Amino acid sequence: MKLTFTMAAVAAIMAAAPASADLTFSALSYRTGPYAANGIPFADGYQDYFTLLNERDGGIGGEKINLVECETGYNTEKGVECYESTKGSGALVYQPLSTGITYQLIPKATADSIPVHSMGYGRTSAKNGAVFPYIFNYPANYWDGASVAIKHLLDENGGDLSGKKIALVYHNSAYGKEPIRTLEELAKKHGYELSLLPVDHPGQEQKSQWLQIRREKPDYVIMWGWGVMNQVAIQEAVNIRYPMDHFIGIWWSGSENDVKPAGPKADGYKALTFHNLGMDYPLYDDMKKYVIDAGKAAGAGDQVGTVLYNRGMYAAMLAAEAAKTAQEMSGTTQITPAQMRDGMEHLVITEEKMAGLGLPNFGPEFEVTCENHGGNGFAAVSQWNAAEGHFNLITDYMQSDQEVLAPLVEADSKAYAEESGITPGCM
Repeated sequence: MKLTFTMAAVAAIMAAAPASADLTFSALSYRTGPYAANGIPFADGYQDYFTLLNERDGGIGGEKINLVECETGYNTEKGVECYESTKGSGALVYQPLSTGITYQLIPKATADSIPVHSMGYGRTSAKNGAVFPYIFNYPANYWDGASVAIKHLLDENGGDLSGKKIALVYHNSAYGKEPIRTLEELAKKHGYELSLLPVDHPGQEQKSQWLQIRREKPDYVIMWGWGVMNQVAIQEAVNIRYPMDHFIGIWWSGSENDVKPAGPKADGYKALTFHNLGMDYPLYDDMKKYVIDAGKAAGAGDQVGTVLYNRGMYAAMLAAEAAKTAQEMSGTTQITPAQMRDGMEHLVITEEKMAGLGLPNFGPEFEVTCENHGGNGFAAVSQWNAAEGHFNLITDYMQSDQEVLAPLVEADSKAYAEESGITPGCM
């Protein structure tokens, strides 16, 4: 079902392959390089869910699923090359798993009429589907994450952050810079002092940033990291004895691979999430029967049930449900990327639907519309329990501050439309 090739091999195979009635999905993955520890579990979960659908259900709507995976190494240029090499496969949707790659694909995929799902990452203002018709970032975006982090800190401080110091340790890239504007606006509203500490790629050297944190003693540290940067940051926090329960990462800084290298002293570290954790779901019974025990699990099969495996599985589930919606809307099982886009724009995720899929209480409900490609902005906070060896949810799902975020999304998307000569409107 899954094909993994170099970009040159993908191009050659696609050029020679006959047309297929299969539903093709693309995975721009990275199983190598400094971000592999985080890229592998997501890619495994994404693949295994599609394998489950093929083995248990015969695919989606009777159409077998073909997953074409291309290795990017989390490199933007390679990611664009992967897109160009695979778009001829008929891929229904791209999941770049990189903000940098997503930014580059926005104009390309839009021109090619191929949807992109940057789930919880990418350009936040792509939430405005009237400007970005082919880009989706549901169920939550980076600005939602920044706002929910602040909401949690407000709850921890009786609703008052005035005079508090908050440091943002962030990957010095488009990804890491995404929350800055939101945190600055929220600082004006809530009266906290924000300091910015960029960390250069890949994030292995952070001594100066954590020495500054030791000197300035911020009340809280928020992290926008990925890959090896997360591991190094958590270890540096341990080294300076920074209180772990005052250290909170975005959802890309909250996996088992991020905290385990620091050992028991990482206990109490917090991270945001837009889905639930663990394996206590009926879906995993089917996953075990049809995929794992059948010897068809992706990779080494050792990531099953981890935070990022669940996230990859969730992304595949959302893609599959959008494909089902597109099939219903178009009256055909052999949908095109443009029809897939329509399905994504009319996707409705309810608790009833999630329970029917074997994932009860796995994530918040949301509905996608032309004006809202980003969902409803709900996220929760998880915390690492070193003794138990897993993250636990410690809050309910909270909605981001839409009074602050909605105008920011409108302003940023409007500026993009003007720069790009786009007349906003629904398709």
